[in-house]
Amino acid sequence: MEPLPLGTYVTAPTDEQLAATPYGRLHTYDLADFLARWPDLHREALSLLGDRRIHPTAFIHPQAIVGEDVIVGPHAKVYEFSTVRKGSVLCAGASVGFNCEVTSAFVGEGAVLGHRIGINRTIVGNRAHLSAGVTVAAIAVSADMSAPEREICLRTRGGAYRCDTAQFGAVIGDRVQTGNNISLGPGVLVGRHSQIDSGVTLAIRAVPENSVVTAPHTAQTRIRSRNAGVQEMLP
Repeated sequence: MEPLPLGTYVTAPTDEQLAATPYGRLHTYDLADFLARWPDLHREALSLLGDRRIHPTAFIHPQAIVGEDVIVGPHAKVYEFSTVRKGSVLCAGASVGFNCEVTSAFVGEGAVLGHRIGINRTIVGNRAHLSAGVTVAAIAVSADMSAPEREICLRTRGGAYRCDTAQFGAVIGDRVQTGNNISLGPGVLVGRHSQIDSGVTLAIRAVPENSVVTAPHTAQTRIRSRNAGVQEMLP
């Protein structure tokens, strides 16, 4: 199984608040290794930050809910009726719009989550922009959804990749742009500078960087390269 280094998809935070924590080494981890160690790494980050867990320049709307173990960076924003919880991280300048649910997620510097976004066990890269109605699921459908056991695996160009966990939503790379009403995961990697058009449903896939993912009114999803016009047909 070929490794999947997170640095291929996302940039680690550069703001001094988070750069001095384990999140400053985000780009050095293989995906499965990071997922396994994420809770411990987050606890270490919380310990290092102490009472600086929420930066004084951050904006949190009075009608938003932010958990006691959430890290919020400088100038990050959380708008009304949104919930950010369970060890999530909002890096410098990240924005969480109206009526979102962010659970166990890392949101990179300057990333924007539009309205009614739901992400779970997901890593969002720098300057990514998710429009309204994007959902990222972190567990596969099973007989007992309250106790997921089915391991999340991905199909990549190098073959199958095992995530060694039953809970993983997506890695959404730096500067990825999305339309609305999109369903991703479990188990999606989206390369840097890619575009996901409205209406796409995608799981257990690795999308190369500079791709455009569309959902025509057919039984197939199409991915084509922004650079060379090469198109790959996915079943």
